[in-house]
Amino acid sequence: MSHRSGYVNIIGNPNVGKSTLMNALVGERLSIITSKAQTTRHRILGIVNEENYQIIFSDTPGIIDPAYALQESMMDFVKTAFEDADVLVYLVEIGEKGLKDEQFFKKLEATSTPLLLLINKIDTTDQGRLEEAVANWSKVLPQAEIHPISALEGFGVDQVMQRIKELLPLGPAYFDKEQLTDKSERFFVSETIREKILLHYKKEVPYSVEIEVESFKEEEKIIRVRAVIMVERDTQKGIIIGHQGKALKRVGTEARKDLESFFQKQIHLELYVKVNKDWRSNENQLRRFGYQG
Repeated sequence: MSHRSGYVNIIGNPNVGKSTLMNALVGERLSIITSKAQTTRHRILGIVNEENYQIIFSDTPGIIDPAYALQESMMDFVKTAFEDADVLVYLVEIGEKGLKDEQFFKKLEATSTPLLLLINKIDTTDQGRLEEAVANWSKVLPQAEIHPISALEGFGVDQVMQRIKELLPLGPAYFDKEQLTDKSERFFVSETIREKILLHYKKEVPYSVEIEVESFKEEEKIIRVRAVIMVERDTQKGIIIGHQGKALKRVGTEARKDLESFFQKQIHLELYVKVNKDWRSNENQLRRFGYQG
């Protein structure tokens, strides 16, 4: 039996539903999902294995005009998604006209890689606006196959998955067939904690946060985790902790519940908050957190 394999890389503007789509295609909750832009900071691989194929889905940060070193590193992850794609998935929503970075959009226009343009969130619009969007994108990217979907509701996702399988090149598996992702257990701990911070804090605070998992010890019936929430300012530390520590306790409780569901084990989670001044603009700190090579 012939075997197909390849990288299917998902790109698009912030907050169009890339992480929701990735999780729907992979069938696991690998990427964090919130209503805030710039939720995804890394390039996260989700691997789907069957006997005759292996699909490596790649969720990337939303495309932005970077304002500081962390965001520049995030856009580097997007560049690699263009370079190694066997199938490109460009996700848009109704009313969008193009990527926020003109250079990236020119790469899309010129690509010879099979390109699926998915119009997402069609459950929030009407037939007339959808037809208008399809007509517009047919002119802008004539080489793209257009598929209307709702990643959140699952509409059209199965058809997209079938088309991806057809477009995959023949080739051996890149990863072990038991592997679900390229990321470590510690990575998913840090992302789960960061998701709770994105959900519960406002303004700049969530974007000034990085999580460092200092210890991850798995025992027979329990996983013991110690993690540090890094912020850039003393004032942010106070906001994260909250009055009598209540805000931090809520983050810890919600993260623990999600992690117990993810790992199917009891979790003991210790959270601390430290100030790491201007880490988002410090190249050494960014390397430490896995943003730069």
